[in-house]
Amino acid sequence: MAQLLSSSCSLAFSSTNKPCLKPFNQCSTSFSNTVGCDNSRTTFRRLYLREQKQMKRFAVVNASTVSTGQEAPVQTSSGDPFKPKRVMVIGGDGYCGWATALHLSNKGYEVAIVDNLVRRLFDHQLGLDSLTPISSIQDRIQCWKSLTGKSIELYIGDICEFEFLSETFKSYEPDAVVHFGEQRSAPFSMIDRSRAVYTQQNNVIGTLNVLFAIKEYREDCHLVKLGTMGEYGTPNIDIEEGYITITHNGRTDTLPYPKQASSFYHLSKVHDSHNIAFTCKAWGIRATDLNQGVVYGVRTDETAMHEVLCNRFDYDAIFGTALNRFCVQAAVGHPLTVYGKGGQTRGFLDIRDTVQCIELAIANPANPGEFRVFNQFTEQFQVNELANLVTKAGEKLGLDVKTISVPNPRVELEEHYYNCKNTKLVDLGLRPHFLSDSLIDSLLNFAVQYKDRVDTKQIMPGVSWRKVGVKTKTVSS
Repeated sequence: MAQLLSSSCSLAFSSTNKPCLKPFNQCSTSFSNTVGCDNSRTTFRRLYLREQKQMKRFAVVNASTVSTGQEAPVQTSSGDPFKPKRVMVIGGDGYCGWATALHLSNKGYEVAIVDNLVRRLFDHQLGLDSLTPISSIQDRIQCWKSLTGKSIELYIGDICEFEFLSETFKSYEPDAVVHFGEQRSAPFSMIDRSRAVYTQQNNVIGTLNVLFAIKEYREDCHLVKLGTMGEYGTPNIDIEEGYITITHNGRTDTLPYPKQASSFYHLSKVHDSHNIAFTCKAWGIRATDLNQGVVYGVRTDETAMHEVLCNRFDYDAIFGTALNRFCVQAAVGHPLTVYGKGGQTRGFLDIRDTVQCIELAIANPANPGEFRVFNQFTEQFQVNELANLVTKAGEKLGLDVKTISVPNPRVELEEHYYNCKNTKLVDLGLRPHFLSDSLIDSLLNFAVQYKDRVDTKQIMPGVSWRKVGVKTKTVSS
């Protein structure tokens, strides 16, 4: 959303929905992190409708890629070994997207970020904030260019606006699209009706637009879509990677694995998967669906290079993930909040493995018409196991770590069978970073470093699956 950006850079806006390209390096390097929004009493619906209206005017910040000669050229889909593959990272200002964009750029790919910056708006509207200070996307990109000599192009706009997306596709001509550009929180989707509707509209329509843009403008482009392990639910049988072979009444077929989504967010991901699978069959699109587990950690090699490149670190009950939340709770002396019995088992992975998995998927693209599904996690843990690991690590650092059981706000089994297959990415060369005592120590020390930024009022869960509201809720309502 271009108007969310308070910036001294000269951005050109078009009332005709035609993006005006300006070299990023002609912009001033003095940027503001201020996000121009109404105060927290403004309802989400008013904010959303206003932003959608304003998105009729969008901006594109374009930067030419500078070759430093530090990386070997990347093989392109056309077989040309001299031209780096062009990758469009949709949602590149977010937690996984930012780390991925830097990682790919560092590996020699040409990278463009497409983002509407709405994730920053959610924080403002709900009164949340990252544990880490987050620089503006312009400052981040400028810092990366200063440190490495590598440019990342920036397109600010909403992929739900197809004219913006089509102009972006025609301008950038990507060989691969990495699609992180979705509302990614289950609790957020369960706050009230308007956020449930927003989640499904944004996620499903945005993905449909990406599929149509690929079909119309870049037929050979490889879609790498971030799905979620939550699509599967917790069945009482082993979870295969996307497909299952079934024999019924004497006949056998290989079918998409049954989906048992547990929130409006997870349901949006299921709809995405069905739409992508259909367009692969009907249009010959090549796609890889990465059903990702719960991500933890904050640092990658690239985000650790400078404080301006630092990634966001969510610890609240809306956007924070289990291990990250527990480490922050331990750092500030808040009891670890285990939901219910704590026997919920999930797949987990380090954010360093997220970026590695994306790179592997891009470097080994699906065939035309192929819909691949990879389960993207490295280990399985019960919530109680994570709490025990954080407790032991905290005690070594002199922290007094307690654990409490809180009423489970979700509708889910708290004790269940869970065994997922995850061999395909390993077969492609994934070298996992397994959860170790030293990594938990690092996360705890990181949380202690920034503990003065923690708002303890955001720790306890406040969204109930069974009591989802109709009216839009803000922090003050």
